[in-house]
Amino acid sequence: MENQNQNQNNNMNIRKKSHRRDGGNIFIIIFAALFVALIVRSFTGTMTAPQLLPDGTSAPAPVELTFSDILNRADEIKTMDVRGNDASGTLTDGTPYTATITYDPEMLGKIAENGATISLDASKTWVDYLGTWVPILMGLFFIWWIFRGFRGGASGLTRSLAQQNPTKITTGKPKTTFKDVAGIDSEKQELMEIVDFLRDGKKFRDVGARVPRGILLSGEPGTGKTLLARAIAGEANVPFFAASGSDFSGIIVGLGVAKIKEIFDMAKRNAPCILFIDEIDAIGQRRSTASYNDQDREQTLNQLLIEMDGFSNDTGIIVIGATNRADMLDPALLRPGRFDRQVYIELPDLAGRREILDLYAKKVKVSDDVNLQDLARGTTGFSGADLENLLNEAALHAVRNGRKEITSVDVEEARDKILMGPRKVRKMRPEDIKLTAYHEAGHAFVSIMYADITDPIHKATIIPRGRALGMVQHLPIDDKVSMTIAEVRANLAISLAGRASEEVFFGADKITTGAESDIAMATRLARYSITTAGLSEKVGLAAIKQVNNFGTRSALENASEKTAELVDAEVKAWLDAAHADATKLLSKNKETVRKLAEELLARETLTGDEIRAIVNGKNAAKKAPKKSTAKKVKKHAAK
Repeated sequence: MENQNQNQNNNMNIRKKSHRRDGGNIFIIIFAALFVALIVRSFTGTMTAPQLLPDGTSAPAPVELTFSDILNRADEIKTMDVRGNDASGTLTDGTPYTATITYDPEMLGKIAENGATISLDASKTWVDYLGTWVPILMGLFFIWWIFRGFRGGASGLTRSLAQQNPTKITTGKPKTTFKDVAGIDSEKQELMEIVDFLRDGKKFRDVGARVPRGILLSGEPGTGKTLLARAIAGEANVPFFAASGSDFSGIIVGLGVAKIKEIFDMAKRNAPCILFIDEIDAIGQRRSTASYNDQDREQTLNQLLIEMDGFSNDTGIIVIGATNRADMLDPALLRPGRFDRQVYIELPDLAGRREILDLYAKKVKVSDDVNLQDLARGTTGFSGADLENLLNEAALHAVRNGRKEITSVDVEEARDKILMGPRKVRKMRPEDIKLTAYHEAGHAFVSIMYADITDPIHKATIIPRGRALGMVQHLPIDDKVSMTIAEVRANLAISLAGRASEEVFFGADKITTGAESDIAMATRLARYSITTAGLSEKVGLAAIKQVNNFGTRSALENASEKTAELVDAEVKAWLDAAHADATKLLSKNKETVRKLAEELLARETLTGDEIRAIVNGKNAAKKAPKKSTAKKVKKHAAK
């Protein structure tokens, strides 16, 4: 019986497709006929058959006269045959002519007064009739084709248009399971109830429990929302239907409603199943009473609300939505009975990043010298997609350099490329290279001075990447959820140590704009600590946010003008204190900082161990310069 129904559905789909093809073929035939008619008409209007003289020779080719020639040579015209705007005839000397004129009875009367014989032909050929009636017939056929959709009822037209413009739906039973999802164990545990219901829903119904009808997955981009939805379907071995929220919007009013009905009807025929709507905020945005609001989108949202928890709510369909902006969704969509459960997928922590790296490392060839634990430590804030891209970039770098497996060099290059941008080949002045080396040496030295309360330094380099001329990287030991005020002040001093190093070694009149990103980062940290974290004694524990609407600067929220001035003064005081602290440390240890800068000039990159060895007075292992330009820079620095 099931095969018979499937065959009937297939036959209906074939008939629908054949009707669409027939309508399209009729349009093509009519367009082709009109095109041929216009071509034939143009050729018949411009081509004339060659005429023969009584002696059997060909008559001379007609000359083509302009409208001005006709007016100026009116006394030379012997005969004129006029058809529309085309004129032809002979001159008094027997020369045939053709011309394009504007029909003017007064002008023709003047030509006739000079003795010319004029004949007017107002008859129409089949080409003229074709050019007149074909557009009319096409318009009538188009109106009939449009109104044919009303045969299915009031919504027949939109359903017909929905069939003409189908929603892109991914179907099938995914092979992805929870084993393919790493780094989000708590989220997987939260969704195991859904898998149990899809496998055996009877034990839930016997107790009287109602399984969630909808699950909303939210979180940062790349955290694995789509992968997790596919894993639920694969773990439960049920059909999986996936579509994007933008697929349900269109320029024709009512088309989104028809598409919502279409995909839910398809899901009901395959229940129990999972219906996944990615980027659901495209159709689920909060409704408003504004007159300019998108009424079609609201109708689509209303239909989605009805399908999820309407008059027939026992459908066996579990709707999974994914969005990066859960705050934009309509409250009616988030209430119990629709999206009963909301799962926020956070960025993976240190253990989660290690699990994700272990998972993706099985798909590529990784050398034994690659420490995945160190790589997980150095990728704080990376999502699962970022980590997969990191290993892929490392694999590409290994192939470019002729290696058959990923080494630690490839991983370092890939991480630097993602964090800072690709390596830049810039022609820099020797003095700029030297200043960059001292700038980064300042960051590195102050980082060592605060190594007991800040993240350990990983490396320092003066190789340009992106907009940065150099950088100092830190490698966190573990993930931090908060910072003490001592850590905040230490990080401020480290951020401003580059500018302080420029002043100490080159003078206040030689400072550059290279500290732009350092100053911006330090300002954000200081303002956050003062206005949000309540770490300032002068401002107190009041939470004050800096609002910035549409790129315009505005006052501090929930603060008077006097408080805003106090916050600005406190931010400046914190930054000045951090700058003074960094300057004091660098001034007392100028020779050590100079050694760091000279090593950077010679070798371009120093590891954390090498930096610590120089600061502690030990002899760092010498390495050959990476580039020939390093020798030139060293000579210049010696001068």
